[in-house]
Amino acid sequence: MNTLRVGLIGAGGISRVHADGWRALGATVTVYSHEGAQALADAYGFSVAPALDALIAASDIVDIVTPTPSHAPLALTAIRAGKHVVCEKPLAGSTDEARAVVDAARAAGVRLFPAHVVRYFPEYAQVRQQVASGRIGEPAVLRFVRGGEAPRAGWFHDESAGGGIVRDQMIHDLDQALWLAGDVVRVYAVRSRRVVDAVAPDAVTAHVVLTHANGALSHVQGSWGPRGMLFRTSADIAGSAGTLAIDSRDTPSTVDIPAAHDGDGYLPPPTHAVSPYTAQLRDYVAAIAEGRDARVTAEDGIRAVAVAEAAMESLRTGAPVELDLAAAVLPLAAAEAVGA
Repeated sequence: MNTLRVGLIGAGGISRVHADGWRALGATVTVYSHEGAQALADAYGFSVAPALDALIAASDIVDIVTPTPSHAPLALTAIRAGKHVVCEKPLAGSTDEARAVVDAARAAGVRLFPAHVVRYFPEYAQVRQQVASGRIGEPAVLRFVRGGEAPRAGWFHDESAGGGIVRDQMIHDLDQALWLAGDVVRVYAVRSRRVVDAVAPDAVTAHVVLTHANGALSHVQGSWGPRGMLFRTSADIAGSAGTLAIDSRDTPSTVDIPAAHDGDGYLPPPTHAVSPYTAQLRDYVAAIAEGRDARVTAEDGIRAVAVAEAAMESLRTGAPVELDLAAAVLPLAAAEAVGA
């Protein structure tokens, strides 16, 4: 692509780091959103589309940064118009929806990139490299912790519409567990909540235990806390020949991203000279131009949604959920044939 034309759908908190990335890549960006489009466009020198179809017509890549319930419908609309798609996590609210989106992209011959940005944080990428190189032997026990101030918008907490801490926040570390230790065959989840607000709980913590096909166990903990709770992540991986550990408290801040996220503490603070969001978008653009896989594939998006969905089912039933990720990523028609 000689001229990178991007359509950014959504102007909420996460849109700013995507906007930073597209501006750094020299893209021509058009924005469409029910609210905030003009303010975002003015801040970045972007254009505003009067309607969704106008945005799609003006774009080669459509970047979806809207609430989760709209991800699949918007992605399908862009794909059917022949556009490549970047979609914020989770790719969809359910495994079936995610698979339908991936099927549509395959059929249309366009690229689909779920935005699992943690794979582009240098410390997590380094852990992946060390594990893949065999430095600690076979992974045996993995622990991931992620926590911070609860998001303020009510849809984040509406589990019936695809929200909730597991699907929105913890999906980052569910994806990390899959990236580091491979497919998951069993999921068990527990949760505690202190509700003081009808829309948003004052505090919620969930713990998900993943049993991997290779026998490894991953423990994933996510917390949304009260106003002012500092954002923190950590990962500890114990293998047959050693251990690895990272903690966001040990990562010095070396860049200033404008404080334009409406005070939403659920976004991690800037800690890298090159934004992982920019690195992510650069990889996606290069993958299109070079005809190669990106660090995150469309199928990775299905796997993460499937594990999150299993965790939600475990929370509902109080029992472990068995999972077949190989079947989850089959094209929808093939999966239905297998089920028959």
